[in-house]
Amino acid sequence: QVQLQESGPGLVKPSQTLSLTCTVSGGSITTSPYYWNWIRQPPGKGLEWMGAIDYDGNFHGSPSFKSRTSMSRDTSKDQFTLHLSSVAPEDTAVYFCGRDQPEWNSGNGKWSYLRWDYWGQGTQVTVSS
Repeated sequence: QVQLQESGPGLVKPSQTLSLTCTVSGGSITTSPYYWNWIRQPPGKGLEWMGAIDYDGNFHGSPSFKSRTSMSRDTSKDQFTLHLSSVAPEDTAVYFCGRDQPEWNSGNGKWSYLRWDYWGQGTQVTVSS
């Protein structure tokens, strides 16, 4: 079965770049049609989608984070990494990686990206000086 595991620093200083890696086992990150995502949950708030890298290595970023967020991958290790620049205390959150896939909705003629199936356990990141 597919498993995802987040790794990275638990404490980051303001203005630094946060890099978190998700390691996938039981599946390949190059397999169509899957997207590999990063999502976070600040304390007391809901989930915030940050971006995804698809099976071809294309990055799809949330408009809310696109200027600060990028992603990379290592296909030989089935790993993908989130890079969040210029972090501030407001970036303190639990960060999750997860897999989803597009689904065509013939009713509205649009792709849906709600088919999430596998998640990591999450990793706490605190931004503090």
